[in-house]
Amino acid sequence: MVDYFHRQIQLWGEDTQKRLAEKKIAIVGSGGLGSSLSFALGASGIGEIHMIDFDEVSLHNIHRQIAFKMGDEGKNKAVINAELIEQRCPFVKATAHTCNFEEFSQKNIELDLIIDATDNLPTRAEIDIYAKSRNLPWVYGSVEAFHGQVCFFDESLFEDAFKVTSQTPEGIAAPIVMHIASLQANLALRYLAGLSVKKDKLYYLFFDNDGELVTQKFGLPKK
Repeated sequence: MVDYFHRQIQLWGEDTQKRLAEKKIAIVGSGGLGSSLSFALGASGIGEIHMIDFDEVSLHNIHRQIAFKMGDEGKNKAVINAELIEQRCPFVKATAHTCNFEEFSQKNIELDLIIDATDNLPTRAEIDIYAKSRNLPWVYGSVEAFHGQVCFFDESLFEDAFKVTSQTPEGIAAPIVMHIASLQANLALRYLAGLSVKKDKLYYLFFDNDGELVTQKFGLPKK
């Protein structure tokens, strides 16, 4: 194990790496963000990763959902991601839950952190309500077109920051999905490793018409 995590151990030492092995997280959604998160966090040494998704792979998913390849159509997304995590890292236990978040929440699984990889506001509101009821933090992420948002929710209420509606998303390319998932993964890993994390601050990233990457930060109201 020490050889596998050598570069991470150089970063924060063996004790922190051992603590990561005791952590349990849930990634809600196993599509675009979820696939990238499973790559970014699945080989980091987190003890248990629960992948949640009721959906199956479709052909139009594959270009931006990096866990999938041609021939995976019709297979459950969470199952593929969980298998991929364990294939890449034998030190992590990955469990697939082929259900929606409401059904998962009823299983009462003990967690240290929840990561949002969904594509709709109502489910994110559900995650926030559940997380608050368990005194759990969670990491929000969303992508659309050439922009994305990330936030480490702790005290702030999701429904105070966002109007929860159902809407049809715009088109999307793969790089922004991986970029936002990478930021989510960094926040998650820092928190699980016991490093400082800026909480309840929304990061909004977008490319303007000249192709410049712009980052804006907003403090969220706390309950």
